[in-house]
Amino acid sequence: MPSRLCALLMGVLMFAVMAIATPAMAQQAESGGDGPAYSTLADLLENEQARAKLIEQLRQLAEAPADAAAGAASDASGAASQAANAAGGEATLPKQLADMTSRVVSEFGDQFDNLATILVSLVDGSVADEGLNFGLFTEAAINLGLVILATFALFIVVRRLVRPLFTRLSQWSLNGQNLNPTIRLVLCVMLAVLVDALVVGLAYVGGNLAATFAIGETGSLSTRASLFLNAFLVIELLKAAVRMLFASRYEGLRLLPIGAASASYWNRWIARLIGLTGYGLMAVVPLVNTYLSPRLGEGIGALIMISAYLYAVTVVLVNRSKLRDALLDKARSASLSASRVAMRLLARTWHLLAIVYFSVVLVLTLARPEDALPFVLFATLKTLGIVLAGMLLSRLLVQAIGRRISLSDDLRRKLPLLESRLNSYIPNILRAINILILIVAVMMVFNAWGVFDLAAWYASAAGRLLVGQVASVAFILIVAAAVWIGLASLIEHKLNPSTGRGQPSARAQTLLSLFRNALAIALVTMTAMIVLSEIGINIGPLIAGAGVLGLAIGFGAQKLVQDIITGIFIQIENAMNTGDVVTVGGITGTAEKLSIRSVGIRDLHGTYHLVPFSSVDLVSNYMRDWAFHVGEYGIAYRESIDEAITALRNAFDELATDEAHKANILEPLEVAGVIALADSSVNIRVRIKTTPGNQWAVGRAYNRLVKLHLDEAGIEIPFPHTTLFFGEDKKGRAPAANLRLMDKDGGTVARKESRAPAAGEDGSVESPNTHEAPASADTNAKYRGDYDPDPDAGEQT
Repeated sequence: MPSRLCALLMGVLMFAVMAIATPAMAQQAESGGDGPAYSTLADLLENEQARAKLIEQLRQLAEAPADAAAGAASDASGAASQAANAAGGEATLPKQLADMTSRVVSEFGDQFDNLATILVSLVDGSVADEGLNFGLFTEAAINLGLVILATFALFIVVRRLVRPLFTRLSQWSLNGQNLNPTIRLVLCVMLAVLVDALVVGLAYVGGNLAATFAIGETGSLSTRASLFLNAFLVIELLKAAVRMLFASRYEGLRLLPIGAASASYWNRWIARLIGLTGYGLMAVVPLVNTYLSPRLGEGIGALIMISAYLYAVTVVLVNRSKLRDALLDKARSASLSASRVAMRLLARTWHLLAIVYFSVVLVLTLARPEDALPFVLFATLKTLGIVLAGMLLSRLLVQAIGRRISLSDDLRRKLPLLESRLNSYIPNILRAINILILIVAVMMVFNAWGVFDLAAWYASAAGRLLVGQVASVAFILIVAAAVWIGLASLIEHKLNPSTGRGQPSARAQTLLSLFRNALAIALVTMTAMIVLSEIGINIGPLIAGAGVLGLAIGFGAQKLVQDIITGIFIQIENAMNTGDVVTVGGITGTAEKLSIRSVGIRDLHGTYHLVPFSSVDLVSNYMRDWAFHVGEYGIAYRESIDEAITALRNAFDELATDEAHKANILEPLEVAGVIALADSSVNIRVRIKTTPGNQWAVGRAYNRLVKLHLDEAGIEIPFPHTTLFFGEDKKGRAPAANLRLMDKDGGTVARKESRAPAAGEDGSVESPNTHEAPASADTNAKYRGDYDPDPDAGEQT
């Protein structure tokens, strides 16, 4: 583990050196200079001819008078530049990068050599030979200690006095009812930060008064006191900003959504790091430089930064798993997929990013402390401010428009789908806004670190064009969504039976549903075309290609075209609507789904049929205006036709008084009369006019009543008869027939063999059994049980 940690830190430090080398090289390239660059001088010395010429000019400068030295020096510089250009030409980017990296590493190594030398001199006592005045340093340290004690004592006392104010602000932020929670939080945090800044300012002023009039020389502020007080003001304001983020004691003033224990830990750790580096570099090092030795001050500064770096890296590695798990939990609860991916990536790499950041700060502080460290400090503060502002803005939007929209009861009654439709758009709107906030925040962070010049990009033609295109596309999408909501709500209003116009017709429902689908397709197509045109894509070839493609599809998919054309005319002619009972393509059933291309039929058995309109030659609709139940009833030839018609009318009169069916009967019974003299019956036809769709129910009820009334009148309804013929031999006798006699319980009583008797001259037959019956006896007697050869033996089967 230690070897892996050392390898990781070395790799990070090398990356930091490379990161510093690039902007430093860019600064040098931009700044230029009065004399030749170092790389130019190196190229000059590598060339023998140029080196000899430079040596000759330098000797001439040494021998020349003083007043001519300046002119000769400029000539030497020009000659050196010309020689360098002739020798190696313009330096390449890799060479410049290598030179800059080498110089930064050299400066970084010099700091460590200086630190080692100072530590050795402190150990062997040689530092005293440099003329250090420890007495003066001790006196200054005592006076400074008194100033520090007075300043911090006043700071602690004033902070304790304002604690009740912080408590009240926290309670109002948590329990207030007047404003949005995020707005209350921001207001309370701003007031708390203002109060905290005032406390720091009072402690700063009190420290100045104590250092001026109570400690040291009266009426004058010493340099050491001024250094400490300036450091106190800057560092405590930074700590106040950190307390604004974590606020471990006041939950209502905490901007970050973390627990009190975690907030206390991170607040304490960051405060220690800021205090160690801030007071060390801004107070201790300048005092050591002033009263002891600049070399010793540089060494102490390097030692402070290395200690702070090791402390920060240790804390990061210790909390690596804990913070990773917390970020993964946040990623699981994120609603935006991009946020989930970013949170997961940050959870796995946050420790590397933190180590790289601290390594960059360490290298900058040791190599270029005069200009790089303030840049890193301000860039860090800007980054924290941008991230915090983005989080608060996103949270405010979620609380403002993320709540469910509730419409009035009257509007919900008229447009029941409008509320759900609006609420379905809110998550997508929030996702789009969050993505926009994320993009702007990333651009501003890059601008803060000098990677991207946001102002210059926006001032350029490309920046203005991109921003204008994004705004135009957003406006187009908003208008398209508003048009769709308005027209879809209007169609919904027309289809709603509770809007005051009653239940819409089936044709209206079908046509409006088709219109809504066509509107959606047309709106999506037009919006896509306009958006593509707005972002600079020429849609002319696209439209032409779509036309050619449509023509090719028209030739290749003639059935599809026929389906659509036939479907359009079927709808225009109102041949059928959803819910109608129709016969289409040889399929009879209820039309459940009707589109511009096909119709879905559910038959009597529950089977769903999808019939394309290209296969429809005939549409039979049983649901138009009115319908007839047509009944044909047969009676026996011996029955009276008039009595049968009277029975049919009586059955209709009883049906007309039935509460379940009388509303469906439109006209009196229509008797067509005898329509056929069939083989075994006389057929009478009647018709009953009913409301559409009820002819089958009325017909079933009427058939039941007809059977009852004909039975009551004794009118026979013929049914098929069967005659058994056993055949005859040459002598006119039939073969024997085996008969089984059964009792009523199903048991066998006797088994007899009967022969068909010979026919007499009068046509009668002589049965060998005890009972005689003519051969032409009515077969109905056999079915009714009237014909029984042995009545004493039981039933015959």
